[in-house]
Amino acid sequence: MVKIGVLGVGHLGKIHIKCIKEIENYNLIGFYDPNAEIAQQAASNFGIKSFNSIDELIDAVDAVDIVTPTISHFECASKALKKSKHVFIEKPLTTTLREAKELIKLANEANVKVQVGHVERFNPAFLVANPYCSHPMFIETHRLAQFNPRGTDVPVVLDLMIHDIDIILSIVKSSIKKISASGVAIVSDTPDITNARLEFENGCVANLTASRISMKNMRKTRIFQKDAYIAIDFLKKNVEIIRLNDIVGEADPLSVIIDLGKNKKKKQLFFENPEVLPTNAIKTELENFYDSIIHNVEPAVTIYDGYNSLEIAYQIIENIEMSANFFNK
Repeated sequence: MVKIGVLGVGHLGKIHIKCIKEIENYNLIGFYDPNAEIAQQAASNFGIKSFNSIDELIDAVDAVDIVTPTISHFECASKALKKSKHVFIEKPLTTTLREAKELIKLANEANVKVQVGHVERFNPAFLVANPYCSHPMFIETHRLAQFNPRGTDVPVVLDLMIHDIDIILSIVKSSIKKISASGVAIVSDTPDITNARLEFENGCVANLTASRISMKNMRKTRIFQKDAYIAIDFLKKNVEIIRLNDIVGEADPLSVIIDLGKNKKKKQLFFENPEVLPTNAIKTELENFYDSIIHNVEPAVTIYDGYNSLEIAYQIIENIEMSANFFNK
């Protein structure tokens, strides 16, 4: 069994504790949270030990699950890595790229597993859709959320859009050649609504929209590729696929036939709604973390994936700031 401890028992930390307790191969040793009142309540509710310090917890475990505010990610992770502990760390990886690079260095020196909590990689809808995403050429994402003060310590790019950045980087096998973006601050000191356009070397274009002051929640991604359209609803957890195939033999008289014009073969439309089985994405990612430790394999979302998403996120933020400075002259 892997002895694991949790750093941070806020809203998400409590969810992680519940999931870890359901995974039989983990031995949940306890947690640490600097807020004494919250710590006492969590210890009572979950029946586990509340440690007195980060170091005390790290010394007692094989792996740590870091679910603290982003600003403390580097401190927590660096302490764990310096003691050669495996680390699961929530997204975004750190608050700066310099910190992220330092964590990569420490992880390599410690020769341990580090997984970043880009949980949408484990969303059951994405797991079903991913095999169909063979050569995306245009991607459109909308990640809209109702206002919640809990996420306003970072720009919406780091809070929400980074999920879609990670998904896009995982399915588009090409480097980015150009980024353009715009955003505005409405209720906080950093952009609350942002739109970004990523242009890849292979010709793929991704258009991302994120908002944390919307009237309703939405997490949708639409992917267009040669002869196919893939729609993923991360919130409702369903997938729709429309494919254009050559007609072989006699076409189904009830099917939809597309005439592409003179000297071109007619195509037949196929509609699919693959079954998406209900699963707990957070539990699945924590199970993946365990497997990476036990079987000595790379986790599904590596520290390099976390760094790459963070790097693009900061390029988007920089692009927004440059645009704002230009228009405010």
